[in-house]
Amino acid sequence: MEIYKDFTFEAAHRLPAVPEGHKCRRLHGHSFRVRVVVCGSRGERSGWIQDFADLKEAFQPLHEQLDHRYLNEVPGLANPTSENLAVWIWERLQPRLPLLSRVEVRETCTSGCIYRGPADSPQEA
Repeated sequence: MEIYKDFTFEAAHRLPAVPEGHKCRRLHGHSFRVRVVVCGSRGERSGWIQDFADLKEAFQPLHEQLDHRYLNEVPGLANPTSENLAVWIWERLQPRLPLLSRVEVRETCTSGCIYRGPADSPQEA
C-alpha cells in the first residue's frame, strides 16, 4: 500500500546542457509539483503506513531551498532537469523517510519525471 503527499514550489532555471537555440537553455520558470510516495504496511495499532505530517516535515527544508529560487544556484542542481531534480529530492528525503518508494516531479501540467530510487538510474557510459 502507498500513501503520498503533494507539494508545490515556484522556481526559475535554465538547462545549460541542451543545444544552443533550445528554448530550455533560456532562463524560464515553472510552478513545480512534487509528489512524495511512501510504501509499506498499515500499522496494526495506528492503521496507517506513516503520518502525513512526517512527509510534510521531511520535505519542508527542501521546499525552503527550492521555492522562489534560481535552481541552477542550488548546490547539486547546476543542470536542473526534472530528472536531476527528482534524484536530488530523493537523496535528501530518503534518509528521513526510509519507506520512500517514489518521487514525482512535474514541471508543467503535462510533463514530469518519476524516480524510484538508485536502481532506477542506469549510469551512462
